[in-house]
Amino acid sequence: MNIKTGLALGLMALMAAGAAQAADVEKPDLKLSVGGKALLYYLPLTVVERLGYFKDAGLNVEISDFAGGSQSLQAQIGGSVDITTGSYEHTIQMQAQGKPLVAVVDLGRYPGIALGIAKSKMAEYHSYKDLKGMKIGVTAPGSSTNFMVSYLMIKAGLKPDDASFIGVGGGASAVAAMRHGQLDAISNTDPVMSELETAGDVAIVADSRTAAGSNTVYGGASPAAVLYMKPEFAKANPKTVQALVDAFVKGLRWIHSHSPEEIANLMPPEYQGGNKVLYTTAIKNSLEIYSPDGKFDPAATANTLKVLQVFDDKVKAATIDLSKTYDETFVDVAAKEVK
Repeated sequence: MNIKTGLALGLMALMAAGAAQAADVEKPDLKLSVGGKALLYYLPLTVVERLGYFKDAGLNVEISDFAGGSQSLQAQIGGSVDITTGSYEHTIQMQAQGKPLVAVVDLGRYPGIALGIAKSKMAEYHSYKDLKGMKIGVTAPGSSTNFMVSYLMIKAGLKPDDASFIGVGGGASAVAAMRHGQLDAISNTDPVMSELETAGDVAIVADSRTAAGSNTVYGGASPAAVLYMKPEFAKANPKTVQALVDAFVKGLRWIHSHSPEEIANLMPPEYQGGNKVLYTTAIKNSLEIYSPDGKFDPAATANTLKVLQVFDDKVKAATIDLSKTYDETFVDVAAKEVK
């Protein structure tokens, strides 16, 4: 056998393997929603996409990017997408509303959200009580960035409507809104918060980007981004869901085995905001967020419920079965299968 023949046969074998895997999943063409894809909160999604892990799993994933998590959630509830990378909190909130969702892989162990006060307002800021009357930027009303501030305000004796929440997205628009004086404070994730902090535009007063910070803000760990869907979708398409989870677990392992510089090089150039050094630093600051294996921590999910019960009346009034908000069956399989 000559070299050309060997290469051709090898290529044919790879193509056949890919075709077999694509034929094996029940639904190879998928629609996924996300709220702020460029945010480091959703870094694992872009890693999986850029490394071709979806395609390797026989999947064609069409990604719809919304301004915030509440909007990507509505796409899921409305049925315009099959799957969503969004906040774990949404699975609890939707169960309380009789619209169950199930998370199948945990991408983030800590929320990764920070609250910054405009430097021009810091002279009059002393505690969370001083958030009263402020215009606070969030990715979108009803998103996790909104939830964190609502929780802090209630713990300080305020009501969430004591401040004005303004949706500013999660990229350049959020930075611009802060710098143009449209906001008194901002709750967002990296790279937005690292850029504003490094430039001296804000002072960080609450930070859940690390285990210690999450413990200070929430009293413990709290799952951040997850992959969730309607339970009936997971039941009807188990091979498809397994392929998705395999891809994400593979992506999480890649993140933890590569440097911030290597991760930054993988990302689309437009994510860097014209400053690769700052973007790389933001990734370094956020690495602790990401789960190493995609598994859920029962104590962390219980902590999320406790936090939501502070400010979400529907969750407070409902009997929540946390075991139905996530399913580790697929992650357990991936732990054995993914190399």
